[in-house]
Amino acid sequence: MGFFGPSKDEVWRKLCQEIGAKFVEGGWKGNKVQAIVGPWTVTLDTYAVSNGKTSTSYTRMRAPYVNPEGFRFTIYRKSIFSGLGKMLGMQDIEVGDPAFDEAFIIQGNNEPRVHHLFADRGLRALVEAQPAIRLDVKDSEGWFGAKFPENVDELHFQVVGVLTDAERLKSLFDLFAAVLEQLCKIGSAYKQDPGVAL
Repeated sequence: MGFFGPSKDEVWRKLCQEIGAKFVEGGWKGNKVQAIVGPWTVTLDTYAVSNGKTSTSYTRMRAPYVNPEGFRFTIYRKSIFSGLGKMLGMQDIEVGDPAFDEAFIIQGNNEPRVHHLFADRGLRALVEAQPAIRLDVKDSEGWFGAKFPENVDELHFQVVGVLTDAERLKSLFDLFAAVLEQLCKIGSAYKQDPGVAL
């Protein structure tokens, strides 16, 4: 127990016990939590980005999956900077739920698929439960991360700071499971192991 409450690792170890996940010691790369959700492995970890004299910590969650059609989407909460994306030519997609459409910006490369994905009321509720969210599909881990095989992409969540709220973390794992299941239902993912380790 730290001075300001339980440490990240203490919270994450307890989370593993509660959701049946595995706590993986990472040494200098940092520890992570890995949960098996159907054929997918959902990985929770943190990383820092140096800004010269300071650094910013991020919590992220990732799950590689087979994406046969290259469907992409991004969803995040509206903010005072949201209008900037529209000025840069990005079009947001409304899903027909007025309260949800008012709170979030969704962009994607296939509008009908976005509608089908977010047609699930339970999935929308899991998104709404997140006070801060940026959830998207990426085609690789970038310069320093895993290179994915063809047709494998990654469901990716990221937020500034180190998350130690166990209930929020459980809700994020539930969100990932719901999104992956819904992607399968709409034909934008296959229920198979993508063969990628993070």
